[in-house]
Amino acid sequence: MDSPTLYLLTADAILLLHAGLIVFVVVGLVLIFIGSALAWSWVRNPWFRLTHLITICVVVIQSWLQIICPLTKIEMTLRSRAGDVTYSGSFISHWLETLLYYQAPPWVFVLCYTAFAAIVIASWFWIRPRRFY
Repeated sequence: MDSPTLYLLTADAILLLHAGLIVFVVVGLVLIFIGSALAWSWVRNPWFRLTHLITICVVVIQSWLQIICPLTKIEMTLRSRAGDVTYSGSFISHWLETLLYYQAPPWVFVLCYTAFAAIVIASWFWIRPRRFY
């Protein structure tokens, strides 16, 4: 396998990881509320809830400090090394890029991330996780 192909595959893997984290944060919150209503015990797992909270808090802090996500930096570096800075490489990168990289003023993202984090924090009080053992 040649170097550009390896860089592109690794960049696609980073993009999938990035998308997975987004799904974890968004779907995780939805499942916390659904799970509470359906008495799913795993939604009160303190390790799941702490990981969920930390993940969205990292995103919020990065947005407040205007720091580009390290995953984005790594992916872009890999694509650049492969000579593919336009996301024209693979199916995965083309379609997931549409989901991840929106065109809006930065303050819109800061506001959305902060509001979402506030709901995640509030969920700790509405749907309390079990204690750590």
